[in-house]
Amino acid sequence: MRRVGIIGAGMTKFGEHWEHGFRDLVVESGVKALTDAGISGDKIDAGYIGTMASGSLIGQEHIGGLLADYMGLNPIPITRVEGACASGSLALRQGFMAVASGLHDIVVVGGAEKMTDLGVSAVSDILGGAGDQEWELFLGATFPGIYALMARKHMQEFGTTEEMMASVSVKNHSNGAKNKYAQFPREITMEQVLGSKMIADPLKMLDCSPITDGAAGVVLAPMDMAESFAKEPVEIVTSAQASDSIALHSRESLTELKATRVAAEKAYERANLTPKDINLAEVHDCFTIAEIMAIEDLGFFPKGQGGPASLEGKTKLEGEIPINTSGGLKACGHPVGATGVKQAVEITWQLRGEAGERQIKDASVGLSHNVGGSGATAVVHIYKKS
Repeated sequence: MRRVGIIGAGMTKFGEHWEHGFRDLVVESGVKALTDAGISGDKIDAGYIGTMASGSLIGQEHIGGLLADYMGLNPIPITRVEGACASGSLALRQGFMAVASGLHDIVVVGGAEKMTDLGVSAVSDILGGAGDQEWELFLGATFPGIYALMARKHMQEFGTTEEMMASVSVKNHSNGAKNKYAQFPREITMEQVLGSKMIADPLKMLDCSPITDGAAGVVLAPMDMAESFAKEPVEIVTSAQASDSIALHSRESLTELKATRVAAEKAYERANLTPKDINLAEVHDCFTIAEIMAIEDLGFFPKGQGGPASLEGKTKLEGEIPINTSGGLKACGHPVGATGVKQAVEITWQLRGEAGERQIKDASVGLSHNVGGSGATAVVHIYKKS
């Protein structure tokens, strides 16, 4: 297999885009990525786009054909990829495999979602389809409730506290305040998190990621070709994916995501690395408890120690392992199809030294972790500075 590099990266601002449609957002991020790579669309061999629910959210299916048309990429193949909230990272994985295998040379990968055109209740029902529709959503178990069950079990087994979870939100908003692309580029306090409206006990409003519009894109090329483009490439060292039961009641444990652990183990093995070799990570913090579980399942901290590590500041920009330097899903926003690609964009900027105020000093190896639903799908990518 060939080594694969990211040669271009770009994204829109995440937030509520009332005056811009789905195609506008994707074209904006795609043009930014191509410009960053210093190439034109006629150099692209293929494309992959991650989106979870465009049909339900905006009534638009056949996304591959739409984007080939509006990005001026006809007649090259553009393929839509869906894996719930992991759709973006799955699109990246498809692009990675296409280049690594030699099937294509230059590939554009995008992720996008337009979520704010509908009300909160309707969007919640659509997102609920990422879980077990028959045995969870139909019976009233939305994702805040599902993750609240995980949080309660984690609290019971390991003594995790609401303050520990709140510290995740405070940290991610601090990072997001340094990111011009973030939906909520402002800091919040522990008191604000703990005093915010209860959504599903013990998760409060400021423990939950928002509803967001946005898009992100990257351009991939073989590393032996990448050096001829505009900027120094960031290598995708490996890509790993794993699955688990879609319904929470069928899981072996409520305090870990097995798919995350398995995907991470595969990624570390293939890359010949350990968790201690990772300089920073973008992880799936759809809820604050999700980040705590992720940093445990990824091997950064022992099981049960993710909460204390977060409260003690070990995951801050200046900490042992900086987590979600972009602000994560919590502060940067969570347009579900775009999140996995946004994570790759953030890691690319960090490894290039282009992250501004949130730059991690001497960063050379990064990791991204994206989850579909409540853990039925997990995707882990590892990147290194070339």
